[in-house]
Amino acid sequence: MSESIRTTETAAPADPGSDADLLARTADAVRAAGSVLRERFGDVAAHRTRAELMAALAANDDAALAVLRPALTGLRLDAGWVEDELDGGALPPGEWWVVDPAEGNVNHLHALPEWAVTATLVRDNRPVLTAVHLPLTGETYTALAGAGAHLDGRPLHVSPTADLGLGIVATSQARPDEDEEVVRRIGASITAMLIDALVVRVAVPATLHLVNVAAGRIDAFWQFAGARADLLPGALLVTEAGGRITDAEGRPWTPQSASFLAAAPGVHTRAVTTLSR
Repeated sequence: MSESIRTTETAAPADPGSDADLLARTADAVRAAGSVLRERFGDVAAHRTRAELMAALAANDDAALAVLRPALTGLRLDAGWVEDELDGGALPPGEWWVVDPAEGNVNHLHALPEWAVTATLVRDNRPVLTAVHLPLTGETYTALAGAGAHLDGRPLHVSPTADLGLGIVATSQARPDEDEEVVRRIGASITAMLIDALVVRVAVPATLHLVNVAAGRIDAFWQFAGARADLLPGALLVTEAGGRITDAEGRPWTPQSASFLAAAPGVHTRAVTTLSR
């Protein structure tokens, strides 16, 4: 087992009951962590070196994790915990919490509004439930496998758009210090989408694009490489909102895949064609 994932040890939790009950309590936990980050949000955080930036990012993570870790481990005694939100690939069997305590952390430090708190329970490498909280708007997106996706209790549905040429699409950096070949592939894919789609949005973090796909505001999101914490919350939200999740070549997506595509059904095939050029 890598250093970035570990089993948890804590006192026996109160039984949260069904997965629906567990999701409700998970949503409470991300809201509580979001309140901590909202209090830390304001001016651009001063940093002159990469080391100072990394320290500021870690301070935000630690502040949110101080709330999230006890809350979530208390809900699921035997679930493991993924320490590094930049990790990818398959998890060991069983239940795991995949958490990003400050998704879009670099935006938070630059006084930009695009950041969130996410928590996803993965069971045998399948996301079971997820909660994504946007502290500045107060919105909470939730999804439960087989029970739909919701925004503050209201059902979400992907876009009915059937023409990529009328669609808004989005992508994101996969991670800092990405392999140059992946960076060039990202650039080529943006160019291809600029030709085939109506509007292309490029920004971090991935999750905020994916909640927009689930809500029908944008029509597709793609990314090369990527991390579990970036993609699992949005993958479940989009799936439960009626969207399609594959890799960029249209094959079934897993956390081991080298690419990711989430799209409304009406534009999925054309998006695959565009990204495969």
